Amino acid sequence: MSEERGKLYLCATPIGNLEDITMRVLRILQEVDLIAAEDTRNSLRLLNHFDIHTPMTSYHEYNKIEKAHTLIAKLLEGKNIALITDAGTPGISDPGEDLVRLCYEAGVEVTSLPGACACVTALTLSGLPTRRFCFEAFLPSEKKERAQILEELQTETRTTIIYEAPHRLLRTLGELLDVLGNRRITVCRELTKKHETAFQTTLSDAVDYYTANPPRGECVIVMEGKSRADLQKEAQTRWEELSVPEHVAHYIESGMDRKEAMKQAAKDRGVSKREIYAALLEAEQE
Repeated sequence: MSEERGKLYLCATPIGNLEDITMRVLRILQEVDLIAAEDTRNSLRLLNHFDIHTPMTSYHEYNKIEKAHTLIAKLLEGKNIALITDAGTPGISDPGEDLVRLCYEAGVEVTSLPGACACVTALTLSGLPTRRFCFEAFLPSEKKERAQILEELQTETRTTIIYEAPHRLLRTLGELLDVLGNRRITVCRELTKKHETAFQTTLSDAVDYYTANPPRGECVIVMEGKSRADLQKEAQTRWEELSVPEHVAHYIESGMDRKEAMKQAAKDRGVSKREIYAALLEAEQE
């Protein structure tokens, strides 16, 4: 075994337009000993286009742990390996994250070569706020887990990015509308390709549109978050359903002292602490 260990290179590849590959990625793909690809047949077209003849092996969702150990053994022998996905940046919504984790556990150096990434491309194209965002990738297919994620998104204030296949887009848009209410969204399709579109609309209008016009091509849904004002209004409405004594008692039971409980109740209800005290005093005298 070589004393010098190899390095894993996470190489971003184009998500559509082949001109989006970087010169650094092209050089590394030529120099490494082996390329691990999510789909070797798909990646062969990319490599042939750039006249790259480095040996390839498959690394995908269904062999990600077993094959990771094989790749790590080669890295420990001093081989350098590049990891590529079908499109975009490895480790984003693909098994690359498992290989990276196992490499660190084995003491193998990892580096990432930046490039195309569908979620960031869609976000910047969406026209929605970009300072704070969250990425959900593909929503889970398992019913219970999917419902849990949708419930969490009800109070998400950040712009949310979701991947979806065209044949499932209408169903997902309908679920988002049912659970989250109407929101502004941008549906991005065929990113970086000839027929790229960024459809700025709402969940409700999108459901109507795609019912009449079945979508084609991989889609990215970029959705506005819940406004903080709406969240605060909803929370205040919930608290107002309680009496002031019940509200304060709720916090005392959770471990707060009376003074802190009164302060928090006043904040929840948007009133002064003096008003809370007066309401408590009135209730005690009844």
